Amino acid sequence: MALAARERPLSPFLHYRWMFTNTLSILHRISGLALAAALFLLVYWLVAAASGPEHYHRALTLLGAWPAQVLLFLATLAFAYHLLNGIRHLFFDAGRGFDLAVARASARAVAVGSVLLALLCWWLLARSLGGGA
Repeated sequence: MALAARERPLSPFLHYRWMFTNTLSILHRISGLALAAALFLLVYWLVAAASGPEHYHRALTLLGAWPAQVLLFLATLAFAYHLLNGIRHLFFDAGRGFDLAVARASARAVAVGSVLLALLCWWLLARSLGGGA
């Protein structure tokens, strides 16, 4: 008697419905990677500051260019998102917020809050530096 062929398990994206919370989970991982990459910019800036005025001026010129400013804003956004979503996950770890309506509301709050927090950081930074962030 031949054994019945077992069906192979489906990949999660084929098996489950795609939801906003799935996207947030993936973005949490991506934001962690972005923060790790942004750390190299911070180290570059610190090494340039320790290497003397000429190197520091060169670093400021590079980091002040618009492509670097976009990267720095995205790093700020990744930080804000990772922070807020990490707090959300702490509530999950405590067994709270699993109700579908609450999970969706907290997901929206994290998405909107991270954009607002990043914009607030850059506004405060520009304000404290006299308009030049």
